[in-house]
Amino acid sequence: MARRKAVVIGAGIGGISCAMRLQSLGFDTEIVEALDAPGGRAYVRRADGFVFDMGPTVLTVPHFIEELFSLQQDHAMLGEPDFPQHVLDENSRIREGNSGGPNTSKYLEVMPILPFYRIYFDDGTFFDYDGDPVSTREQIKRLAPEDLEGYEAFHEQARAIFQRGFLQLGYTYFGSLGSMLGVVPDLFKLGAVQPLFSLISKYFKSDKMRQVFSFEPLLVGGNPMKVPAIYAMIHFVEKTWGIHYAKGGTGALVQAMITKFEEMGGRLRLNAPVEQIEVQKRVATGVRLKTGETIAADVVVSNADYATTYMKLIDKSHRRINRDMLVKFRKQSMSLMVIYFGYERRENDPDLRHHNIILGPRYEALLNEIFEKKVMSPDFSQYLHIPTLTDPSLAPPGHHAAYTLIPVPNNASGLDWAVEGPKLCDRVLTFLEERNYIPDLAARLKHKSFITPDYFAETLGSYLGNGFGVEPVLTQTAFFRPHNKSEDVRNLYLVGQGTQPGGGTPSVMMSAKMTAREIARDLGVAEHVVNGVPRETEAAA
Repeated sequence: MARRKAVVIGAGIGGISCAMRLQSLGFDTEIVEALDAPGGRAYVRRADGFVFDMGPTVLTVPHFIEELFSLQQDHAMLGEPDFPQHVLDENSRIREGNSGGPNTSKYLEVMPILPFYRIYFDDGTFFDYDGDPVSTREQIKRLAPEDLEGYEAFHEQARAIFQRGFLQLGYTYFGSLGSMLGVVPDLFKLGAVQPLFSLISKYFKSDKMRQVFSFEPLLVGGNPMKVPAIYAMIHFVEKTWGIHYAKGGTGALVQAMITKFEEMGGRLRLNAPVEQIEVQKRVATGVRLKTGETIAADVVVSNADYATTYMKLIDKSHRRINRDMLVKFRKQSMSLMVIYFGYERRENDPDLRHHNIILGPRYEALLNEIFEKKVMSPDFSQYLHIPTLTDPSLAPPGHHAAYTLIPVPNNASGLDWAVEGPKLCDRVLTFLEERNYIPDLAARLKHKSFITPDYFAETLGSYLGNGFGVEPVLTQTAFFRPHNKSEDVRNLYLVGQGTQPGGGTPSVMMSAKMTAREIARDLGVAEHVVNGVPRETEAAA
């Protein structure tokens, strides 16, 4: 019997993860990628001897990575527990040494990062967050002792949200309204549907602590003022399994995944942009490349931007539900300005960390200007990433490779980034120098480049230059988020940050598993598996 063919559009982490799973399900799987290297948002920039991860740099839940590297041909692991008991044990978090599992370690080295983040406030004080309960309480006592009691209460509520929202519901595919209605009462009871910042403000009096325990949704494109409080689970995800780094950068993880995929028999084709998803009688039959070549397939999976997939790759005649009006109606996440720079190392440099969050003088007002008003603000906050503090191999000897990421409005703003980009780049680098984060930076600078929302729009094909797909507000969460299985075209599926469950490296890996399960169920590839539960178990329940 001939093997079925699957085509995955886009070699982002979500697309590669899904392709690996399809290959393990017995499909002949081919990834078609528009760029000249895999990675998507996790593309790697090399210049002047420096290596820069262009996108995601924060790795959590190493179990998800280990599961991908444990896949084998005809062994999809879809029916096995999503969270095996050994990863739920209190001692499951690895704090030093190699945090990659045995199969991951055959392909790359993964290591824990401590602290997770150094969070700088505008007055120069900082909070080192490492997830350790004793250390966290000491930090709070030093900066805001009035919030110690509130932290204890928040900690317990975040734990409950994590256990229900992540461990129990994280892999639930909300393909119908009924599938969501059944869990809504629990989420209300947990307080998980109110805005996250409202929840945080109930427990913390200090502005500093409110910022420390609410900023994390920004790393997945969410406005802390608007995301539902279920995102408090991010705090516990990090606390439970830690923050990790792949030696060589996230690009090394991407390349290792491709190596594993090709060993399993999969194929990656680069410089192969897709012109259109081919549809006959409302069934996806393959893709047509911009060269005119058609690749026939039994299944098509798009790791491209959700809005781009529907508005540019599928003819309007095939879209009864995801029409342009509905797609455009969905609110897109903010975008990013990312500055990549290499500079000379000095022995007496200030004591920065691998991951640094540098908060500006305003928090709520700045978020409102980025997400709602969509204007260029007079100030900014940033995430400063210096991986060479951990891995000097990314820069020439005696140098650091760094990037700093600044949340900015998406292109619904109408801002001219050809003008605003260089100005913001200069402001940010001058700030780092004048505020003594990196003294004499201008004199030590060996490389400087940057990307703006235009890069996300033009190179990555993101609608309005969004950085993280549709914005994770309550009305675009779970069932209300774009579906992994197309309602318009049979045998067409979506994967990645724009679909369920959402943005961030662990979430797109979860998205890949959810999408693979739907494909397996729809095509009868693994008849005994339904959402990770054997059919006989489901029937008994």
